[in-house]
Formats: sequence, C-alpha cells, structure tokens
Amino acid sequence: MITLSDEQQMVVKAARELAESEFTDKAFEWNGDVPWENVELLAEQGYLGISFGTEYGGEGMSELESLLVIEAVARVCPDTALFMNGHNVAPRAIDMFGSDMIKEKYLPGIIDGTDYVAVAMSEPEAGSDLNAMETTIERDGDEVVINGEKIWVSEYPDATAVVVWGKFADGLGTVVVDLDEPGIEVANHFENMAGNVQTQFFLDNARVSDDHVLTSGSDGFRKHMQALNWERLSTAAMTNGIALCALDKALEYGTQREQFGQPVLDFQGIEWKIAEMAKQVETSRAIVHQSALNAVENGSIPNPLESTIAFLHSGEAADHIVDESLQIHGANGYMNGHPLEYLYRMVRGLRIGGGTDEIQRNTIARIVKRDGMPHLA
Repeated sequence: MITLSDEQQMVVKAARELAESEFTDKAFEWNGDVPWENVELLAEQGYLGISFGTEYGGEGMSELESLLVIEAVARVCPDTALFMNGHNVAPRAIDMFGSDMIKEKYLPGIIDGTDYVAVAMSEPEAGSDLNAMETTIERDGDEVVINGEKIWVSEYPDATAVVVWGKFADGLGTVVVDLDEPGIEVANHFENMAGNVQTQFFLDNARVSDDHVLTSGSDGFRKHMQALNWERLSTAAMTNGIALCALDKALEYGTQREQFGQPVLDFQGIEWKIAEMAKQVETSRAIVHQSALNAVENGSIPNPLESTIAFLHSGEAADHIVDESLQIHGANGYMNGHPLEYLYRMVRGLRIGGGTDEIQRNTIARIVKRDGMPHLA
C-alpha cells in the first residue's frame, strides 16, 4: 500500500466520518436514484470538486485524493459513490481537454452539485467496437453538426449536458452538448438490474459552437483515452469500496450468527473465505492506489496498462467478494432489500460498463505483446 500524507489521511478520515454519520441510514434504499441530499452535503464539504482547480471552485488536490474519497464513500453508500465517480468521467475530460471558456461554463456547476454532465459513447451497433460508431460530427463554419443515436447513457434524466462521442472527418472525437439544444430527442429510458436509469436518444442535426469540441483529429481518440483511463481507476476505486462494504457485512454477520454452538465466522471454511476476500480486495486497493499515484507523478496521465489491470482486477475481485459475502449470509442475504442483494445487483454491472472484462483482457494483451512487461528500472 502507498503511504498517505498527513493531509491525505485527514481528507479520507473526514470523508469516511461524513459518510458514516450521514449516509448510513439510507445507504441501501436509493436503488439507483441519485441521493441528492448526500450530494448536497458532499458539495458543501468540497468533495465534488476535490481534484478540480480552485479557480472553478474546486479544492485543487490531485486525482488520487478523489479516488481515496470515492473508495471511502463507496464502503458506506455505493449509490453516492457512483454519482461521485461520474465526476471522473465526462467532467474529467472537460477539465483535461476543454478550453478555458468551456471549463468556466461547466466546471463550477459540476463542483457545486447543481449540474451533471453525462457521457454518450455506446450505440446500438457499436458497444465494444468503437470503430463501428455511426454518429457523425461535421464541421460547419464555426459550428459542428451532430447526427446519430446513442444508448446506455447513465444519469441522463439528471444531466444538464452530455459529452458525445462521434466520427469527425479525420477520426473519432468528442463534443459537449447541452441537453436543451434543439435536435436532441429521447427514445427510451431503461432500468438496469441495479435500478439505474439508462437512456437512448437521437441527435438530429444538433448544432453547437465548435469551441465545445474536446478532442478531434487523428489523435483525438488517443487523447481522450487519457480521460478514460482515469475513469477506469476511479471506477476501480469505487468497486474496491463496494468490496470492502461486502467484507464488512460478512464479518459483522459472521460474528453475530451462531450455528452448532459457535459463530459461523469461526468455522475454518468461513475463515478461508474471509482470508481470500481480504487478499483480493487488498490487492485491488494496492493496484489502484499505486496506479493513481504513478499517474499523478506523470503529469496526471494514467498508464494504460496499469489502469486497465486495476479496472479488471477490482471488478472481478468485488464480484467474487460480494458473492462470497452473500453465501456467508445464506438465505438472509438472498432476500430482496438486503444490503447483499443490493450489492450483488450493483457490482455485476461494473464488469460490463466502461468496457467488458473481455475488452480489458484484449487491451492488456495488446499492450504486453507490443511492449512487454515494464522493468523496475
């Protein structure tokens, strides 16, 4: 594990105490809805803007602090952490690639919790295969014109803008679009297993000024991948928090529940489960924390291999840990409304959204085949 500075320890401790005191009671009641009362508290305490510049109302800390806080909050209230994680997706891209005007337009509202910017990448025929994307972004004077269809857009009903992926004449790129612009039509809202709403919408000659373009050109995709790698690390941090939550629940229940005259936690078979769960989550935390620290020290540019391994490992580990915790709870954990049932539904989607396990393995293999494994010196 990395060694946290005194300031980092204070930040994490304060976030944990806030979550435990304010978010615990309703932590497993949101069922995918945005916990706005929690968001308001986070904004008041500066956590929504922890890694954004002070000139926009942020705290000016690094992305590492953001990930540490997300992990701490996810350990208590996963849905609150999910909203926070969204700040390391589209807003991170705005912060990394947006002009000063674009940052001034969007970041203050994101930081104070009044605005939310979603991201629209997937299409009905272009999920993992981004090159199959059919949405077009065409330049027309000092504007760009967007046409296409997007699906599986998270938090669309609560968003005020969306970062749209599409094809420019010279390659893939991204543009920020306000959702009140003409030419945007919602087709469907879907509810996934975790209760989150995901949206399908059309863009029909939607126009925005060309200063809303974040990335474009032959290196547009490569540039935006830097932001996507932060998304992977942030999601991995949230996932680790969920895994810790499940492990905490297993320890608590296993201590209280007695069978055959002793706590179930004292049976060797259960002890082995606990040991494996602890090994997996601590490995995931070490990977995520070190990868984030390395990225901060590299000018806030994550290493693609490290971030992909972190994302893949954390998702698979959390899936296993939640499943094992549910097994320890037995029939109680399998009931609708139980925290483990809730976590079980939520964690499964984290191995699909943001890139499936299989795509992550393809990415890892491609990098290792090309570059080999990195040397220590």
